[in-house]
Parts: sequence; structure tokens; C-alpha cells
Amino acid sequence: MTRAPQGWAALAAHIRAHPVEGSPARRRAAFLALSCGGPAGRDEAIGGVRCVRHGPEGGVPVLWLHGGGLVFGSPESHAAGAARLAALTGRPVILPDYRLAPDHPWPAPLDDTLAVIDALAPGIDLAGDSAGGLLALCAALARPGRIGRLALISPNTDRSGQSLTRAANSPRDLMNDDATDAALARLAFGGAPPATARPLEADLSALPPVWITASTDEVLADDALLLIRALGLARVPVTAEIRAIPSHMWTLWPEATPEAQATYASLARALARRDAPPP
Repeated sequence: MTRAPQGWAALAAHIRAHPVEGSPARRRAAFLALSCGGPAGRDEAIGGVRCVRHGPEGGVPVLWLHGGGLVFGSPESHAAGAARLAALTGRPVILPDYRLAPDHPWPAPLDDTLAVIDALAPGIDLAGDSAGGLLALCAALARPGRIGRLALISPNTDRSGQSLTRAANSPRDLMNDDATDAALARLAFGGAPPATARPLEADLSALPPVWITASTDEVLADDALLLIRALGLARVPVTAEIRAIPSHMWTLWPEATPEAQATYASLARALARRDAPPP
């Protein structure tokens, strides 16, 4: 674990010094170095899938699906955030080590996520950032009634061409751009995303209450805004926090910026501790 840079100037320099490029293996190593890692959790197998648990053993868990375009990212890259959320909520936060593309294209990540959900008691909460937010949405749609609440950080949801921010925000988003996002999608899906990976086109009415955050300045801003509109039209309770933040995935570094600290505080309030699943 390496201490994350403090403040936006230092963080921007750190991001520029760790480009996530090259082969999938190189991207995975670079992203882990970029994230600075975090506290070691406890390994366990759930539903036949390796998972890493942070926080207490007991209580209703939060299942956090890490971002990384379904190509990179891991429980280790998101350990700092998971540990922070566990400390703030007093709940276990579990990170599945789901399979990654291109070795394991879609639906492998979804299959692994559903295996973990099916092995846990109904009523868990489901969180995800970026592509992990897409995965969380798709898993909640595939398992209606099993998820208590859904928390999404900059979910990567729109392949419809409706977004106006993928191109417009590429020059100023420190962590993402339209061309890279499209390239990762090709690796993840091997072509056009199938119906199971297009939540904006799905019937969202059976989803649980949703908390969502995104930045006005990131490439995926419209992905979040389009989803918020779709949730509202489907009469799904939704709480949205849209902030002006210069980087996608700012929550990788929970203590580095005031914005990250505020996001975790808000997320923890949305996922306040529950000792039993809802009736």
C-alpha cells in the first residue's frame, strides 16, 4: 500500500505519471499502482468466487463491484475505498474478484456477481463504481427482490449514443476519455453490448431504491443523468448527487480530496447500518 497524493494538484500529477495503457496485464498492473492499494482484507470464497471482506464479520454486507472497464481493477485496487466505507458504516464490505475481459468477456463478470449474490442472504446492498456500476445495475435487474439498496458511483451505462459528455468532457477528465472507454467496451463485449449489458433499455421498475453520484466534468456525466431520468420515469426512488469534480473514479483515493471525503460520507449515510434485511 502506497499513500495516495493529497490534494488535486498532487493527484493530477500522480494520475499523469501512471497511464493505464498497453496489454491487459500491463493495464492491470498500472491501475493497481495508480490506485495506491489499501488495507489487506480477508479472503473468502462465496458462491465459488474469490472475494475480499473488509470490516466486521457480522451484519448485512455491502457487495462492492469494482470499476476498471471490466478489463482491469481488483479487490486490491479498491481496498482503500472498501475499508473506508466499512469503517463509516460499521458493516462488512465485500469485493468480488470477478473474472475480467478479454480472457473472460461478458457475461463472465455478471455470472460471477450473480453467483456471489445467490450465495448470500437476500437483502444485501449492492454498490459499484464506473463499469462496476454497470455490473451492479445488471445484477440487480437479474435478481429482482434480492437487493436492498443500490449505490452507484459514475456508472458506465450508456451505449445508446445519447450521451453528449463522452466526447465533450474527454479533454478535462483526468481519468477517462471517450476513445479509451470505447476500446475497453470492445474488449469487454467483443462487439455491441448484449441486452443484458444495456440497462437504459431495460424495465427498471423492479429496482430497489438507488443512490447515485457523478461529476459534471467527467466523460460519464450523461451516463448518470440519463439513468437518473430513466429511474424517475420507472418510479424508482432515487437520490442523486452531481458535483463538479475534475476526475472520473475520484473515490479510488478516499482521503486525498475533500470531494472524495464528502462522497464517502454521503454514501455511508445512504447505506446506514442494518442488522437485518428488509421484510
